[in-house]
Amino acid sequence: MFLAINEIKHSKLRYTLVMGVMFLIAYLVFFLTGLAYGLAQDNRTAVDKWDADSILLTEEANNNLNMSMIPLKTFDEVKADEKAYLAQTAGVIKGEGGEKIDVSFFGIDKDQFLAPKLTSGKMFSSDDEAVADISLKDEYDLKIGETVKMAGNDKTLKIVGFTNNAKFNVAPVLYTTIGAYQEIRFETQGTSENTRINAIITRGKVQSTPDDLDKTDIKSFINDLPGYSAQVLTFGFMIGFLIVIAAIVIGIFIYVLTMQKAEIFGVMKAQGISSRYISNSVIAQTFLLATVGVVIGLAATLGTALVLPDAVPFQVNMLFFGGISLMMIAVALIGAFFSVRTIVKIDPLKAIG
Repeated sequence: MFLAINEIKHSKLRYTLVMGVMFLIAYLVFFLTGLAYGLAQDNRTAVDKWDADSILLTEEANNNLNMSMIPLKTFDEVKADEKAYLAQTAGVIKGEGGEKIDVSFFGIDKDQFLAPKLTSGKMFSSDDEAVADISLKDEYDLKIGETVKMAGNDKTLKIVGFTNNAKFNVAPVLYTTIGAYQEIRFETQGTSENTRINAIITRGKVQSTPDDLDKTDIKSFINDLPGYSAQVLTFGFMIGFLIVIAAIVIGIFIYVLTMQKAEIFGVMKAQGISSRYISNSVIAQTFLLATVGVVIGLAATLGTALVLPDAVPFQVNMLFFGGISLMMIAVALIGAFFSVRTIVKIDPLKAIG
């Protein structure tokens, strides 16, 4: 470690460049990870709020919530420890300022477990009221008491409360009644025996279900959300390749620096300094450079997260960031082992001569 630190002090510019490259790659990896995690969460946070075990959809729906149509009376035929019904549809609302916003409507029973926990305001109590995701307040400045109108529909809803982390397919959720859902999707008022819902959500053990319904665990349902798995895999491969590229770049830098110092290492070996000691110095150098670069990259990412606008789906997950940090440092050390092999093969007489 003594040799590694002194060499870095002696060639500050050279090693600062190596550290800078590591910082830039780490910053890019962390930023992409935050975006990937944020986008993934925006697809599923409303589902995570259910804290449910399984979901019942029609057989023909192919795990697509919007394509599942279940008669409301079927709800009574399902026997489970806990159950709740859900009606869902996508739509566009217009705020009082005239802006158009893509949203997802959840028609629920406020007395069932799908009712969200409120951060402000109150729960809806009629077909003309709704509880909205807090992003509508943060991004579009919608306020409690404000009325929004459906695009292509005469239906209006008054925002009476807000809840955190309620997005589905990247759209903020508006929770309202089944009656309001009927007006939004089918333009019919009230509920009847022909009223349709999209899913039945259950907690605990399911004793029996109608034959025309398929039970799917929540994890599988989330993975089957349109575009979710493809998005997660795409970002996963991008981040993985960036980590490998970081290792290759650091490995090349250290290898080139090692070759430039071959004569010095040859003199050191002629003086009786072992290859192991020199190799440990190179590994220590790589560890220091990679660690400092990754830490600065992480700090820059966290700083960037503080100034990003609310519309950017960026979320910090320190567990992911910590794992990626360790992985990048470990892979950089693996790349440095190619330089170690070169050090071992250096012949003192040839290097001096």
